[in-house]
Amino acid sequence: MSTVIFKQAAYHYPDLYPVVSQMLDALSGAISWNQARVLIKPNLLLAARPEKAITTHPLIIKAVVEYVQRRGGQVHIFDSPAIGSMDKIETGGGYRAVLHDLGVKFKAFSSQVKVDIGEPFGRISMAREPFEADVVINLPKLKTHSQMLLTLGVKNMFGCVIGLEKPQWHLRSGVDRGLFARLLVQIYQAVQPPITLLDGILSLEGQGPGKRGTPRRLGVMVGGNNALAVDAAVCGMLGIEPDRLFTNRAAGQMGLLDFTIDLRGETIKAPGFILPVLGSLDMGPKPLHKFIRKHFLQKPVAERHLCKLCGECWKYCPAKAITPEDEKIRFDYDRCIRCYCCSEVCPHGALDIVEPFPGKLMRKLSGLR
Repeated sequence: MSTVIFKQAAYHYPDLYPVVSQMLDALSGAISWNQARVLIKPNLLLAARPEKAITTHPLIIKAVVEYVQRRGGQVHIFDSPAIGSMDKIETGGGYRAVLHDLGVKFKAFSSQVKVDIGEPFGRISMAREPFEADVVINLPKLKTHSQMLLTLGVKNMFGCVIGLEKPQWHLRSGVDRGLFARLLVQIYQAVQPPITLLDGILSLEGQGPGKRGTPRRLGVMVGGNNALAVDAAVCGMLGIEPDRLFTNRAAGQMGLLDFTIDLRGETIKAPGFILPVLGSLDMGPKPLHKFIRKHFLQKPVAERHLCKLCGECWKYCPAKAITPEDEKIRFDYDRCIRCYCCSEVCPHGALDIVEPFPGKLMRKLSGLR
């Protein structure tokens, strides 16, 4: 049986620490914290202030660190951000100021190991550190995702793939959302963190997971001993069918959602949560794909007054579909695989996801969401 706990919470440390402590007490099970090597994996997509709701809030990380240290554990915080150095994220995200007295620093995953995550992917390169830890604590952020609908507990483990290996997996999966979702589930299964604590106090709705999203205060933390169960329960809180989330759908097809969830804590609902519009990534007969992709499918578009030509989008683009040209950026939409990594990593929030009018009309007539 999988346990999922909902707790109302706010970013006020005297109140937040007891909430985190109670949730960890309930989820620790047979974990022995004393002398344990504990790896904390937050969501550190890029350098962003806490009020932007893009990364796991510093006070939640502080509460988990303090909980483990009080029980004699050795804490390390690791992630592999999409852009920017850990130093910049520590400073710009407010972590250094909050964590300075606890003697912990952020580290970027640096050493890799080949891990067999199962077919059809086989042995892939992943960070070594999670597999050398005694306990991995998964600290995702509740955010929307322009490609996968939401990024929750399961997808947060994709950060255990290092650096530019991540966009390469987007390229290998191409326009197949289902295949990419299966990859995410199998990466999560390989790491199998025994505890997931999701930061939904200030969530991100709309066109997340980067700076195009809109912060929304939900005032909730969700914890569980199985991230698949956490993700399914969060879908219920948001009022959406669990299989609309691609990782849930992939897990169901793999037979991994056949469990009972022991729901504890407050009953919390978040009606009207704004999800991204997910257009088709490919459609129609192959000879017409080029025409359809140009005139019907969603595509990234730069807002010139926001774009600073910093180069992060074309450096990160797995399909090499973005180039600078005459003081603006140019998209090759024939090459573009619609992973929206460019929008995700843009530090200026300059890349919008636009659906052409014919695509909107077709989606409306066909009843697709």
